[in-house]
Amino acid sequence: MDWRWVAYLCFFVLAFFVSMLMTPIASKIAWRLDAVDYPDSRRINRSPTPRMGGIAVFAGIMSMVVIQMLGSHILGWPLTFTPSPLLQRVSYPLLAVAFVVIFVTGLIDDCVSLTPRKKLIGQVLAATIAVASGLVIGDVVNPVEETSLFHLGWLTYPVTVIYLVGYVNIFNLIDGIDGLASGISFIASITLFVLSLLRGQIDAASLAIALAGSTLGFLRYNFHPASIFLGDSGSLLLGFTLATVSLLSVTRISSLTTIIVPLVVAGIPIIDTLSAIIRRSRAHVSVGQADRGHIHHRLLDEGFDQRQTVLVIYGWTVMLSVGAIVLTQVPLAARVTIFVLLVAASCLFAAKLRLFSPVLLHHYNPRTGHDEIITPQDPAFEKEEARFEQEHTPHVPFLK
Repeated sequence: MDWRWVAYLCFFVLAFFVSMLMTPIASKIAWRLDAVDYPDSRRINRSPTPRMGGIAVFAGIMSMVVIQMLGSHILGWPLTFTPSPLLQRVSYPLLAVAFVVIFVTGLIDDCVSLTPRKKLIGQVLAATIAVASGLVIGDVVNPVEETSLFHLGWLTYPVTVIYLVGYVNIFNLIDGIDGLASGISFIASITLFVLSLLRGQIDAASLAIALAGSTLGFLRYNFHPASIFLGDSGSLLLGFTLATVSLLSVTRISSLTTIIVPLVVAGIPIIDTLSAIIRRSRAHVSVGQADRGHIHHRLLDEGFDQRQTVLVIYGWTVMLSVGAIVLTQVPLAARVTIFVLLVAASCLFAAKLRLFSPVLLHHYNPRTGHDEIITPQDPAFEKEEARFEQEHTPHVPFLK
């Protein structure tokens, strides 16, 4: 057997067991620090639940580093963290520092609830350190004239930081129901593992399979009914790890498909984030204002229970992931066709769930004389929603 498959199997199995064994310990730490989600009008959970599951996932990922060191010193394995000759040089120790920064940022937020600005500073710092390590988007092949390139130049650095921070936040926002973010991350990491193997990127494949083992081990406790949540220590880490894997798979000269594929894999969190921005903007409320309009909320409102909701979203993610793999194996015309079909199917699903319709509306309260935000739980919501839809639906005169 090829040593790489032995290494991948060891990475997955060890990460799985370390994460699973560390989860009860993470739960005890969370209870001790009062890092607990208590039920309220917006949360799904009906009982207090600890939220520092990121400790277990982080431990699972780090176990890969330990077994790699043991494998190379005892069994003579070649180093898996060696970039392809086509890759930009990456300083893995510095990249590890970036992982620690994003994990600690989430950990602090789980304990003391950082303001959005402070949390963003931590995310940008982690992304900047990753970029300083050499983890950057390279030049992109012109899809029209494949002999020419788009040279990003100095824009490479801010664009990569934005990419990393964006990926982190879409997974942070999707984490709203038992097993959702961790399950999507498991499917995405398996997909990126396959894609990394196809490209011969050993380091990306190693990190992806370790993340797959960690998330699967954590799902033992996180699937409904969950006894622990990821918390920001977990959701930020998942997004950052997946973004890192996708960039480790990018060579100095990348095709547009190579850039798009990781976005397709993360299609559900991206759609959920974009729809939240549009939904809140249409209702003239702050984009940062939390609401109950996310994909999982809509499916729950349709009558699905928590397990059914998660399984539906898992299925949607698998469809996008299989499509992403096929995209890399077919000619250009077929790629465009498949991409359009995936986008169309996702848009139809989003429209069916009314993801872009506001669930927070402004309402003038004549009793108080103030403009207030109301929710579907308020008696005035249905009347205001009907008025909103009437005002925002284009009038097309009937032609005889």
